[in-house]
Amino acid sequence: MMHYGAIKRNDIANGIGIRTSLFVSGCTHQCPGCFQPQTWDFEYGEVYTEETEQRIIDLMRPDYNEGLTILGGEPMEPENQREIVKLIRRVRSELPGKTIWIYSGYTWAELTRESRARCEVTDEILSMTDVLVDGEFMESKKDITLRFRGSSNQNIIDVQSSLSNNKQMVLWRG
Repeated sequence: MMHYGAIKRNDIANGIGIRTSLFVSGCTHQCPGCFQPQTWDFEYGEVYTEETEQRIIDLMRPDYNEGLTILGGEPMEPENQREIVKLIRRVRSELPGKTIWIYSGYTWAELTRESRARCEVTDEILSMTDVLVDGEFMESKKDITLRFRGSSNQNIIDVQSSLSNNKQMVLWRG
């Protein structure tokens, strides 16, 4: 059972355009300097339900909404991926023109090769994701001038181009 800390209806900080953002709970990275340490707890916030999923879909319907951003906490914890994949499937089915961004402390390599982050739905999630911001937040590399990321070690990845490139990381050029 996944929990979430917040849903932002009109988020402009976590991806291109006006987006709906889901902040999931649970994170094993526990990065020093994290801006939301309360979300490390897998039971923080509210229980994610079918009603929660429907609310997110409804918030995304207006034409001005560019898409969905999923962050946390850590959406790519295996415990969270099993719920995240259901939401992403619905977005792709019902709102095919919307983009999907995911923020993860796991690196591209960890998500595409054998690692603790991978589970039976990881590849499916990546196959439906447009942009992945990867890597743990590192306080020593914090840079508030960076677009869509908190520290310079993090990458903004064009997931579909990377998958087409034999899983070799291709940086997003947006």
